[in-house]
Formats: sequence, structure tokens, C-alpha cells
Amino acid sequence: MDDISGGEFRRPWADRIQDVECSLHDVRVLVGTWNVAGRAPVDSLVVDLEEWLNFKTHPADIYVLGFQEVVPLRARNVLGVVENGAPAAKWNSLIPTTLEQRHGSQLRAMTPLRYGRRQRDEEVRGFFGLNYACAASRQLVGIFVTVWAKVKMIEEGRVSGVEVFSVGCGMMGYLGNKGAVSVSLCIEGTSFCFVGVHLASGEKTGDEARRNRQVSKIFRRTAFLPRLHDRVFPLPQTIMGHDRIFWFGDLNYRLLLADGLARNLIKQQDWKALHQFDQLKKEQSMGGVFDGWREGNIEFAPTYKYSTSNSNRYSGGNPNRTGEKQRTPAWCDRIMWYGKGVQQLSYVRSESGFSDHRPVSAFFSTQVDSQHLYLQPLKFRTQLQSLSGGGKGNEEKTTLLALLVRDMESSRRQDLPPLESFL
Repeated sequence: MDDISGGEFRRPWADRIQDVECSLHDVRVLVGTWNVAGRAPVDSLVVDLEEWLNFKTHPADIYVLGFQEVVPLRARNVLGVVENGAPAAKWNSLIPTTLEQRHGSQLRAMTPLRYGRRQRDEEVRGFFGLNYACAASRQLVGIFVTVWAKVKMIEEGRVSGVEVFSVGCGMMGYLGNKGAVSVSLCIEGTSFCFVGVHLASGEKTGDEARRNRQVSKIFRRTAFLPRLHDRVFPLPQTIMGHDRIFWFGDLNYRLLLADGLARNLIKQQDWKALHQFDQLKKEQSMGGVFDGWREGNIEFAPTYKYSTSNSNRYSGGNPNRTGEKQRTPAWCDRIMWYGKGVQQLSYVRSESGFSDHRPVSAFFSTQVDSQHLYLQPLKFRTQLQSLSGGGKGNEEKTTLLALLVRDMESSRRQDLPPLESFL
């Protein structure tokens, strides 16, 4: 059973492999989160998407985007009476348009006109981050997670083993008005899990405990199907079983101080003072949730809740103003990570007034390993059968393979299907 308390999961044979050649290199990942307040996307949002996807940095190899409330959280949507995938499909059409238009304009600006067509075409094909394809996409009521990777990475098999799992933990403990969509995949020899969530709202005492319980439910209930990497090692079935994990979304943790004081500190841009009242950081320090997880330093204003009548002003704060919800501003929209080999290069919010939340993005450089352990299924089956013949002459040649087989056979006893079912 994997540890969900924050301890690291280790493949049982990983430390004993001495004869596998490994090399480390960096992959750039952008993770974004945006609660869009049930509003349907429009074409003019391409400008907002450009800012959110943080094109001031180098283009990412992989874009992982999480939306919340892509549909209004009305009873008929939550109960599944009406399935409405149109907004998610629209977002998925705007994202590649934004990527291609932006990268295409960069490329044209970098390519001198004196270049011949062949040389220019070669530069186009080799330009960093030119073409992307959707590697995974899943909607759970209002939660929508979509993953876009370089076409070249997918074609070369560097992105593989994609699996998606949804957990509802809202009304009655199981409905999808709150919950998570998790994506598991491998980038070369390193496993990644991206968890897009929407947790319980509310700023009353005790609401943080509900959020903590939902986090625990998401960890416990997420169970990816058993599968093998194309280099023949079992891929993780739990969130904490992965090498690199990113948790993002509308976590809904609030600021625990008087509304007026919070607004004064925001006017002064005294983020350090506000951090002392951040509910999520307090819960972490007390061991209530996300033990051992990391988050970049927040150097931007709280992302929630903005007025619908004036998108540049926080809702409430004026007792004479009618029709507005009185909410203390808070950093509800967060991005966290767990695992070694991750460096955060930026953590910013963008200023789209489309919703009562501001979008947030984080840009990462993360190391992946290229294990030169290429065992094709047919070849592996033949070698697997040869193990039964034994023989001292074959002992040294099959040491590594025997180790893998023994550990995977051990996994079978943990309610996994037979190894042969993967081949």
C-alpha cells in the first residue's frame, strides 16, 4: 500500500539496478488553474489565455491546465441530469489556437526573410514548442483538466502510459460538484501525476476541516488501472506512487483575519504579513494536510473574490452596497508539488476579468531520467519463458530481468492482474 501521508514511494527494485544506463535532462512544464465561475468561453479569451499561459517565459514542453466551474454548479449539472461538455470542448479548441498563434508569431519574427524556404521549414520543424497535441482531457461536472504536450514528444513515445481518474467528494460525499480529476503519465522514465481539484467553499470555522477531509478522500480513492511502462516497469496506481506530483485548483483555503485588515494589507501589498494568516499554510504547519509538499512564494494579490459588477474590485467590503457577497479576499487558487528534481521558475497570477477568480500559473523545470531499458513485449515474453529453463550459463544475462519479474510477481499478490495480461 502506498503512503499517502507524504512519504516517498520507491520501486522495490530501483536501488538495486546497477547495469541500467541513466541520463537526466530537464523538461519544462506549465501548470495553470482557473475558476471560470460557470461562464462559457468566447473567442476573445485568446488574449486572456496568452497571459495565463505565461508566454513571457520560454514555451513549455507540456501545458497542464485545470479549470473549475466550467459549467454552473446547479442541481441538474451536479446530479448528471444534463451532460454539458460544450464549454470544455470550447476551451479545448481555444487552447491549441492560442499555442499555435503565439508560437507561430514568435517564429516568424525570429526567421529572417532572406532564408530560403527549405532552411526556413527546417527551422520551423526544429523550433521549440511549435506544435502541441492533447494528451489527456477529462471533465467531472465543473472540474476540467486538459494536458497538451509537444507532438514530437508524443510521436517519439517520450510521453506514454496516460491514464485518467476522477473522484467526486462533494454533496453526499460522492457527487462531483467538488472533487478531483487526476492524470497519470510517464515522461521517458519518470512518472508524473497532475491533480486538478475543486474543494469545499466557506470561510466559517470548521470549513478548513472539510477541505482537509476531501483532500484525504482524493488520495484514498484515486486508483489508476494497473499497467506497464513500455520499458517494462509497473506504473503507479496511486497519487503518491509517482515520482513528480502537481496539485492545483481552487483549494478554497481562506485568510483568517478581519476583512478590513485583509483589505488594508492588500492595498499595501504586504504579502509577507498576509502569509501569516493563510489557512493552507497553517494547516500544513500543523500536519493537517499536505505534509512535505511545497509551494512557491506567493508574491501576488489574493485571487478571490472579485466583484461581478466591477472586475477590478474585490466583492463586498462596503456594508451599504447591496447585492454583493461579503467575502474576505483569499488565495483560493493554488499550485503545489511533491517530489525531487522540481524547480519552480515562476508563480504568477494573470489579470483576466472574465471570472470572480484570477487565473494562476506556475512554470517548472523538472528532471526526467532516460533509462536505457528497452524490452519490447514480444522479446520480454520470450525472455520470461526462458527463465523457467534456468541454467547457470544464463544466470548473469537474466539477473536484471529476473529481478523485475520477481517484483512484478510480488505485485500480483497485491490484487494486480497477471503479468501476462500486460503483454
